[in-house]
Amino acid sequence: MGDAVVGTCSWTDKTMIERWYPHSVNTAEARLRYYAARFDTVEVDSSFYGIPKPEVAANWVRRSPERFTFHVKAYGMMTGHEVDERALHPELREADYVYEISQRGRVRFPEPRMVERSFELFLEAIEPLVVSGKMGGVLMQYPPWFTALDTAKREHNLGEIERAAELLHPLPVFVEFRHASWVSPAHRERTMKFLADRDLTFVGVDAPRVPGSPVMPPLTAATARFGYVRFHGRNVDTWHARTASAADRFDYLYTPDELAEWRQPVLDLAESTERTWVMFNNCKYDYAPRNAREMAAILGDIVAERAGHVPTGEPVDPQAMADAAPVEDAESAPREERGEQLGLGI
Repeated sequence: MGDAVVGTCSWTDKTMIERWYPHSVNTAEARLRYYAARFDTVEVDSSFYGIPKPEVAANWVRRSPERFTFHVKAYGMMTGHEVDERALHPELREADYVYEISQRGRVRFPEPRMVERSFELFLEAIEPLVVSGKMGGVLMQYPPWFTALDTAKREHNLGEIERAAELLHPLPVFVEFRHASWVSPAHRERTMKFLADRDLTFVGVDAPRVPGSPVMPPLTAATARFGYVRFHGRNVDTWHARTASAADRFDYLYTPDELAEWRQPVLDLAESTERTWVMFNNCKYDYAPRNAREMAAILGDIVAERAGHVPTGEPVDPQAMADAAPVEDAESAPREERGEQLGLGI
């Protein structure tokens, strides 16, 4: 029987800073140290929008306890998403790669060489996490149009996943689908066998049940040594909406009864895995850390013992409520600002 570790997807979304952190916890370093004193894992979300410089990851290493674990969401280009041209890594922007630009300034149809180079740059960026032993896995969140609607499309897309896993080897890879065709009766067996044969983790999700929409159903499957479950909230109204921020899309606070629905599925997953990561992506206000703490209590004895300590340095007083205004950093900035703050040269 494995254990479970509970955390959140991002630790510094703007509204989370305003609602969850004491006002005195107002620097990037203080926020990560405050978070890591309460949780043993976090998912980095900003890497989806732009590849950070290695020194950013080095700062994460320095500011977190020895046994803290970071999972990192893959850069959007790595999973077939359109990405902001302004946030391209300088090397990708300055080289002679062929791609199209949409009216919204998004990079579309990048040539294979460009995509593969983005994998290499991503790995260079997270190397400090790997070297320090604080790297968990790479979350490959595929878009809704990445489907298994027929056998030909399924096999082509499975080939894309296989190539990604080869490029990321030996890091653990967590595969999140956003289209229910992957677990339909016609394709589920093939999907799970493919992942299991390659030790790739199937990501279970809790998401809104949108009528008539092929949203992934709430299910788990042990296909690798690690399990991974993400809680996106159940806000039907915002799931397909163009919201001002990612936090607005995931604006949902789970009730204790809704969280309890997942107790047995997570226990079952833990029975067949070494460790199961339970991550809350409803990062509006203090919803994610609140629900994460509640879920840890619901899961009880299988939750791993708290790992460590806050690194020495500037003390964090959780009771202090000074009037200093929160200072945004790379994780908390709006999407259009993240490129500059991660040192992407835009």
